[in-house]
Amino acid sequence: MLRALEGMKDEMVKLLCRLVEAKAISPDFGGEGEAEKADILMEYLEDFDYVERFDAKDDRAREGIRPNIVAKVKGVLDRTIWIVTHLDVVPEGDVRLWRTPPFKAVVENGKIYGRGSEDNGQSIVSSLFAGIAILNSGIKPKYNLGLAFVSDEESGSEYGIKHLLRQRVFSKGDFFIVPDVGSPEGELIEIAEKSILWLKFEVFGTQSHASRPIMNASRRAMKFILDLDEKLHTKFSAKDELFDPPYSTFEPTKREKNVDNVNTIPGLDVSYMDCRILPEYSIDEVVDYVESVKRFHEIRDKEKINVEIVQRSSSPKTPENAEIVLRLSDTIYRLRGIKPKLFGIGGNTCASFLRREGFRESVAWCTTDSTAHKPNEYCKIENMVEDAKVFFSIFFDPKY
Repeated sequence: MLRALEGMKDEMVKLLCRLVEAKAISPDFGGEGEAEKADILMEYLEDFDYVERFDAKDDRAREGIRPNIVAKVKGVLDRTIWIVTHLDVVPEGDVRLWRTPPFKAVVENGKIYGRGSEDNGQSIVSSLFAGIAILNSGIKPKYNLGLAFVSDEESGSEYGIKHLLRQRVFSKGDFFIVPDVGSPEGELIEIAEKSILWLKFEVFGTQSHASRPIMNASRRAMKFILDLDEKLHTKFSAKDELFDPPYSTFEPTKREKNVDNVNTIPGLDVSYMDCRILPEYSIDEVVDYVESVKRFHEIRDKEKINVEIVQRSSSPKTPENAEIVLRLSDTIYRLRGIKPKLFGIGGNTCASFLRREGFRESVAWCTTDSTAHKPNEYCKIENMVEDAKVFFSIFFDPKY
């Protein structure tokens, strides 16, 4: 059947090209959502043993819904190995940086270029065709194959994996592979994610003419954030070599517009910080420390600073000896002769929400050149086909 998957390569390429051109940007980023892409996938699921839609209502999106598709191939045991992929993509960014049109699939030199080709189109197609190959084999796998195609991964997952968790789609004892992070050789299996904390700072001053400054909110904000940045890195300085980078990160990022003209002192400065925190620290520890630094600056300057939590999330680590870790590791070694390594990331995948809900048999893995969110994003066709082989084979390893 692995050769049969190689024979499906042209079909896989054709499908991924269609998916790239079905623009699936979240309404949070000005798009219409994922409905068109979901409709395409439904065409390929007719022969699956079970197919159901768990669409989430969202009036901002096309058809008023954010689609979530669940499909299964029945196994011998009533236990499921899920492969969870996401339908949505990020916007293209600066079009001038693209060599080809972002939402026009271009096949060239063994690659498919286009926004969403790698993130997460490659794995959507790999997992789908693994399921088709299992159906075509006529052999019943030991466990059920479950495919979950979810919305909204790029903007919080409220309408996607979180929605499926609220609908109790998954069962205790299920396994999960989230093919949304990896490495060029496919040797890395992700078992942990840093906690995420996004903070918004409103730093106040006194608006005035630039020739008669009183309290410049912009200068005050810069001093506060630079001080906070240094103090956070000093206070939360532990290292864990499972992660890359192996330390917590605290990065000033977005800054909102203040005044329109050069000769006015701003009375309000609004900026943000992205924090990725090692699991050994709690988010509450970090928030409490930020508040203490904030209070110092308020007392010193006799002017207020508001701190707002925009997003926070954390999840436990998957045990290194978890069955899904061992099963996937053995399959990769058997097919590729590579001994996988375990690692953690600072990003956020659907695996973190699964782990938080008690599904500890959850890993993230795929073979990727890591072009996600970049201009000229591409999927290597070879990676797409070879990952499909891994997804197929994991159900037929005689050791399990």
